[in-house]
Amino acid sequence: MHIEDGILSAQACVGWYAATVAFVVPGIYEIKRRVRENLSYKPFLAMVGVAVFVISAMHLPVPVTGSCSHPCGTALAAIIIGPFATAVISAIVLFFQAVFLGHGGITTIGANTFSMGIAGGLSGYAFWKGLRAVSCPVWLAAGVAGFVGDLMTYLVAAFELALSLHGHVPLTKQWMIFFIGYAPTQLPLAIGEALFTSAVLAAMLKRRPDLLPQIVVNKGALLPQILVKKGA
Repeated sequence: MHIEDGILSAQACVGWYAATVAFVVPGIYEIKRRVRENLSYKPFLAMVGVAVFVISAMHLPVPVTGSCSHPCGTALAAIIIGPFATAVISAIVLFFQAVFLGHGGITTIGANTFSMGIAGGLSGYAFWKGLRAVSCPVWLAAGVAGFVGDLMTYLVAAFELALSLHGHVPLTKQWMIFFIGYAPTQLPLAIGEALFTSAVLAAMLKRRPDLLPQIVVNKGALLPQILVKKGA
């Protein structure tokens, strides 16, 4: 993720911007609707945006890909504020990171938003919803969402790089080369993000369930049963 300027072709940059706009525009309308319904949603959204900024700013360079590895926080954001709103705050976060931290580039905000804010957020959210639909405990569903969202971000980022840079090498082969390049740093980060997503969501539901009225849980669904018994 955080693909730098000058790595993707001009056509790819334009294409990824267009693909990102298709998700950001509905996200803006969703945010406006939810702000009209609840004025406290706007500061809550800002708080989530700050969290995504901080989480995704902690990066490890990956020289073989021309970008870096880092946790994302977008799966957690998608669960809390919705996947389309997550696309919007991800675009804003990546703009400020590119301008003020030198992480990523301006021309690649579309590609970076698509991988982190859209692919990462939507995939994590889809696994969260699917697992909760079959009564999976919150801690486990959230952990899987964080893990999947993190890895999906880098699977898509590797595809973006391969699509522009594969040359005479088969696209699929170059895609896997880039994805494997991320693996040594990203796999442990994905595990860490799984634990972090699980812990944060469980803590929010325990201490401030009013912030997450869309999530209904039963007693014992927040943490593994062994931890619940110890705390009883």
